[in-house]
Amino acid sequence: MHKTLLVLLAAGICGCASVAVTDVAGDAGSEDRYMAQGYVQIEHPDWARNAAIYELNTRQFTTEGTFRAAMAHLPRIRDLGIDIVWLMPIHQIGEKNRKGTLGSPYSIRDYFSVNPELGTEDDLRAFVDRAHELGMYVIIDWVANHTAWDNPLVESHPHWYTKTWNGEMTHTPGTDWTDIVDLDYSNAGVRRYMTEALTYWVREFDIDGYRCDVAGFVPVAFWDNARAELDAIKPVFMLAEWESRDLHANAFDMSYGWSWYSRMHDIAMGRADVNAIRGYYFYDMANTWPDDAYRMVFVSNHDKNTWDGTQFQMFGKALEASIVLSVVGDGMPLVYSGQEAGNPKRLEFFEKDEIEWRPHPIGELYRSLLQLLEQNQALWHGNAGGQMVEVGTSSPESILSFVRAQDGDKVFAVFNFSKHPRDVLFDDGPHYGAYRDWFSGETQQFDSSTTLRMSPWSYRIFVR
Repeated sequence: MHKTLLVLLAAGICGCASVAVTDVAGDAGSEDRYMAQGYVQIEHPDWARNAAIYELNTRQFTTEGTFRAAMAHLPRIRDLGIDIVWLMPIHQIGEKNRKGTLGSPYSIRDYFSVNPELGTEDDLRAFVDRAHELGMYVIIDWVANHTAWDNPLVESHPHWYTKTWNGEMTHTPGTDWTDIVDLDYSNAGVRRYMTEALTYWVREFDIDGYRCDVAGFVPVAFWDNARAELDAIKPVFMLAEWESRDLHANAFDMSYGWSWYSRMHDIAMGRADVNAIRGYYFYDMANTWPDDAYRMVFVSNHDKNTWDGTQFQMFGKALEASIVLSVVGDGMPLVYSGQEAGNPKRLEFFEKDEIEWRPHPIGELYRSLLQLLEQNQALWHGNAGGQMVEVGTSSPESILSFVRAQDGDKVFAVFNFSKHPRDVLFDDGPHYGAYRDWFSGETQQFDSSTTLRMSPWSYRIFVR
């Protein structure tokens, strides 16, 4: 009798739950089909591997609120350490059912237009060209899920829109977005039109990709096809405003780390201890997300700033440590317009509300951290960077510490996410050795006897 059958029969007799069969005739060389295949099938642009991203709110960015005026800030943004500039929606805004005086930039009247309040097509081209000259890349906001009520498609293609039970068009169900009307992606015409619009801006304006609004409200199959058509023109970078792994296989390079933000906010407000963010990194990310799926992490963005509060209101004394973690932990850091200037206000969304530019310690903190991200491969994104390996401590409810290492580069990070000082002892781990403190420049040796004094809401970053 064949040896495999004998083993299986024996397992049945003894009632064993599982059997490891290692000697199966004819299986030599056939193990390749059991090797893990990467879930992420798209190729990330090389320039995204160690990138940081900046959300530019053109309306509020300057007194003029135009591309030309914002273009003068591009050297400063580059010097901050930014690689990708994300422009909030550039298109003409609808007037019917408009909210406020200027309306929401996410209410799109014409997908092939440039909002005249922001400038002309030539102004947009000049902005993109200047960013490219400076070694940066430009992605624009894309609103695929809905249009303005006075978008010409409402009249020319009414069958492209979602209908209520009595056959009337409607804004997106379950939202208060009354200034927009919901598109129905069960119609092939919608998908073709939207794909042609997406390819237009890459082909004609040389943009480098998209940030896609409420991407999860649009079928994954649409995004998969759109990505393939965009990449046929040039390699693009795609950011999904959503938190779902299925978007990463064939469509999006990066998705939002909404849960990172919410957990860090809970810690900052005293509603959770460090186990909340430990669970994000070492349970959620480690076990449920593909290795090469980028996540965007942030302490502010246009939604959070306007509707919830400023970075200072939302993170309080934990702000600096949270910013540092957003750069040295797994994920691509986002800087929102005005963060680097310590913007103290919640920017209006439907009205003009200019940012006041000034030097600020937050800007200097980002500049230092993004320099580290640029040069230390341990902090690069996805498979290009080092996996986070936790180092246990004597204060697990307060202290988060981890090592990331890649191609000879190494970072050891320690955070006290509590209002109490801690004298931290470390378990045995991969952190032993000599490092340079990134911020002070001093040398620090770690061995089994090393203790660190950590003040409340403090951080230490060691590199080599």
